[in-house]
Amino acid sequence: MKSNSSHDPTPSDSALLRNTLLKLTAAQKILCIVVIAVVALVWYDLLNKLIAFGHNIDYSGLHALGNDLVQWLKLYNPYFWWGVVALCTLIIAYFLVLFVQSTQRRVRAHLVSADIIRTLANELSQPAKDVLLWVWQDRNDPITVGDLQRTTNELRARRADKIRLAQDHAATLLGE
Repeated sequence: MKSNSSHDPTPSDSALLRNTLLKLTAAQKILCIVVIAVVALVWYDLLNKLIAFGHNIDYSGLHALGNDLVQWLKLYNPYFWWGVVALCTLIIAYFLVLFVQSTQRRVRAHLVSADIIRTLANELSQPAKDVLLWVWQDRNDPITVGDLQRTTNELRARRADKIRLAQDHAATLLGE
């Protein structure tokens, strides 16, 4: 097992970032869950009504077109309505995915307050701060929730080690 040196982010860095992100994104997550649950309940009620409507269709007025056609319509009627339900379900799922993605984009763009950044600056280890600084490349814009999310992902991807290696390479090439 690898020991945790002063050059490695600590497990508390990930926990601190995770808890901070949970606080910053909780409202968006709750909103998405509520919207999906409401849409699912409404759609379930509507699909039952749609299936019942399809089941109660009477094709007896079409006997002039031939008995074979009427038998064929009666035979394949349930499949048609279940196909309509499946198609509508896919369309609804597509719009729900778009909704969730748009709320995630909006949350990623939210600016992080100075108090939260002060807390992170006081509690994160230096390697984790280096990763946050690496992620936050445009110093003209404030840090956003998306920057914190990317910092968390980069810490998991061992970005602190890559930053340290890049610094070692630069020191070697510059003869320091």
